[in-house]
Amino acid sequence: MPRTLGLIGSGMIGTSLARLAVAAGIEVVLSNTRGPDSLAGLVAELGGRARAATPEEAAQAGDLVVAAVPLTAFGRLPAAALAGRTVLDTANYYPERDGRVAELEAGDLTSSALLQRHLPGAHVVKAFNTITPHQLFSLARPAGGPDRSALPLAGDDPEAKTAAARLLDVLGYDAVDIGTLADSWRSEPDTPVYIRPYLGEVPALSVEEFLSWTRQTPGIPVPAAQVGKLVDSAVRRRAGEARLPSDA
Repeated sequence: MPRTLGLIGSGMIGTSLARLAVAAGIEVVLSNTRGPDSLAGLVAELGGRARAATPEEAAQAGDLVVAAVPLTAFGRLPAAALAGRTVLDTANYYPERDGRVAELEAGDLTSSALLQRHLPGAHVVKAFNTITPHQLFSLARPAGGPDRSALPLAGDDPEAKTAAARLLDVLGYDAVDIGTLADSWRSEPDTPVYIRPYLGEVPALSVEEFLSWTRQTPGIPVPAAQVGKLVDSAVRRRAGEARLPSDA
């Protein structure tokens, strides 16, 4: 089990992961672009296992590091501090939000492969990108539980994937290895495993209404066998065709 989890980005996904990590007995080092002082309230809520730092400090402190930042922030990640680290990438590419990236539009790269290019010394693993923040927290279950869910992960380094799978297990999830970063399109937006299985039927809502609705929805367990089938059924589409979940 990792002793310390570094978090670069402390938005909704980062906060849910921090809460799960603290509950599992892992130290967390939180960071964001606004500086450590902006995280004082969250640190106080999480308790003695949490502290705030700069992104560089979080990168250096973590046995594993989560990059819980949008694709537009990839270039601001501390590449030197992340060299040699396993970096879990939670980002998803939505061109209407992030701007159009030609290589992603053409399918030449996945968004996680793009992050790996920004962090040549790190070992990037795609993880935690297929589930909404509240469900990430609410669906976590102990190992062996009959209603335990699984999450897909992808990466090029086998040891990094093993470390990521151990973290998922400690936080309350089984892991389904879906291949390399080039294969990670199978868990990107608009694929069968993305968000909907963990939510069930999603009503037509605005972005704000959708996020509010997810906070009131406990979620639906999705076991590893089901995740595997969903991943295998994915058909690749142009990245620019993906829609935000609330636009469905």
